[in-house]
Amino acid sequence: MDDNRDIPENTEIEAIPAPEGATQVIETDYEIGQDNFAYRRSFLELDIHNPVFAISALAILAFTILTLMFQTTLEPVFTGLRDFLTGNLDWFFLLSGNVFLILAVVLIFVPLGKVRLGGPDARPDYSYVSWFSMLFAAGMGIGLMFYGVSEPLGNYTAAFDGPTIENGVRTDWAPLDGAAGDAEGARRLAMAATIFHWALHPWAIYAIVALSLALFSYNKGLPLTLRSIFYPIFGEKVWGWRGHVIDILAIFATIFGLSTSLGIGAQQASAGLDFLFGFGTTTGGMVFLIIFITGIATASVVAGMDSGVKRLSELNMLLAFLLLMFIILAGPTLQIFKGFFLNLAAYAEYLPALSNPFGRTDDNFRQGWTAFYWAWWISWSPFVGMFIARVSRGRTVREFLVAVLLIPSIVSVIWMTALGGTAISQVIDQGLTSVQDAALEIKLFEMLAHLPLTGITSLVGILLVVVFFVTSSDSGSLVIDTISAGGKVNAPVPQRVFWATFEGLLAISLLLGGGLVALQAMAVSTGLPFTLVLLGASYALVKGLMAEPR
Repeated sequence: MDDNRDIPENTEIEAIPAPEGATQVIETDYEIGQDNFAYRRSFLELDIHNPVFAISALAILAFTILTLMFQTTLEPVFTGLRDFLTGNLDWFFLLSGNVFLILAVVLIFVPLGKVRLGGPDARPDYSYVSWFSMLFAAGMGIGLMFYGVSEPLGNYTAAFDGPTIENGVRTDWAPLDGAAGDAEGARRLAMAATIFHWALHPWAIYAIVALSLALFSYNKGLPLTLRSIFYPIFGEKVWGWRGHVIDILAIFATIFGLSTSLGIGAQQASAGLDFLFGFGTTTGGMVFLIIFITGIATASVVAGMDSGVKRLSELNMLLAFLLLMFIILAGPTLQIFKGFFLNLAAYAEYLPALSNPFGRTDDNFRQGWTAFYWAWWISWSPFVGMFIARVSRGRTVREFLVAVLLIPSIVSVIWMTALGGTAISQVIDQGLTSVQDAALEIKLFEMLAHLPLTGITSLVGILLVVVFFVTSSDSGSLVIDTISAGGKVNAPVPQRVFWATFEGLLAISLLLGGGLVALQAMAVSTGLPFTLVLLGASYALVKGLMAEPR
């Protein structure tokens, strides 16, 4: 396979290419854009799907306005919503995550893995380097920056302190005992739990959505939109209200998942600037950051996939690699290298207990962390899945799944081991409590403060947060625009600007209306209905693959 070709500079993928070779193309009377409303007058050009665009845009606009109007009274509402969903449906999120991972692993080993996306004669549009950069930067960049130190260190503290009793009820941190008072045991358990949240499960969710979209678009000839996946279930009815509901849910899930990440990124960037320059961490400052970075993201969206998103993603990977290498070399190098393998072993050992959805007592960990994460990943999945699908044509199903599951997971393990392991080492070996006591958004910078070149590395950390912020926003805008344009992959620029702008406005409204709690609440509430959509998509994916020549 010739896998060293890149799309020429300044070239866009203008439309979904026809399958190359023998594929099971679905014959349908539906034409992309047939239900669209097109408007062209001077500088304003629109090509939007009716009613998907209208309903989703108006609903999001109304939600944003209401949140800004009643921001002082909404925090308890968001808190109650988040706690109710994670407290009562945590088992459903965990069980669904297991289903997606098992399906992805099974498809690697069965003959269906030989199916090539785009047809037997298709070849990849992007090299491995560009491909990995784009899928990884879009997948969880801001999250790795925000939680890279805070989650392993928080897990360590909770595991070391051991189970607690509140009002006569055990609130174990994790479904495992034996780490209380044992520093090394707590370190091992903390890293296993962290890897559980950032490795195979989230990437399996992304992979199933991306593979489904790619198969039904590149092999079956259907529009690149979520409703197309359900053709084996609904047939031609998928172009009616059933499909409208699926696409609208996908837009809601995507924009609220993105807003959660953008709000988290603004909090960390603001904390980093205060750490370096003493600017303060006011809400107004975070709002200004969101406006400023949304402007950069909008410019990137206008530039397009290859001129904007691809180059920023590659810049992301370069900066992240440099920061990672510095921490490995300046931190406890030998311990990080050993920790990588020890952490993988701990992850494999504790995976069955951590992924078990039933009969557990660890409400704080299972509901407050895992259920939220799974809902967050699921709410991101339309965005990440469609973005990965757009850049993965030409790969076999087996190649696709191995790469999407393993490569980002391994990088996540290395990242968490280096950043989180260094912070835990500072607590255990050096007795530094400042990192442990710092707020979530400042822990990264407190850890860097105890390494050489603090000013430079902290500045790189802030820049990484900003660039991850931009790549998430511009990639998400392209994806939402594709869905709201009925599957058109190169819709008019004003629509992309509209969605990029509203991602920023929604993040601001949630930040003002309840902060991190509000962001988490909306990620969970939109992730829940979309979990049902993904379970249906998993069934349709298998049916679609079985019909393909191998």
